[in-house]
Amino acid sequence: MNDDLFPHARWSRRKIAVVLYPFAAAAVAINLFLLSLMSQAIGLTALPPVWALILSIPLGLPATWGFARWVERLLDEAAK
Repeated sequence: MNDDLFPHARWSRRKIAVVLYPFAAAAVAINLFLLSLMSQAIGLTALPPVWALILSIPLGLPATWGFARWVERLLDEAAK
């Protein structure tokens, strides 16, 4: 007998990453903007919020991959 309630409901890492990308990219944008605000203490200029959003598009990909791996491990642990 199978104890799994939804045997075909397992998502691939790619599907998880597609769903999580907007959240990871937004987190990267916020962190870039706040980092640029802190960099004013050493004399650098602040990054405009629009530039932080633009830079977060490619930088959000590695963050999404790590986020998806983490969620996948949590799902594996919950399935035990």
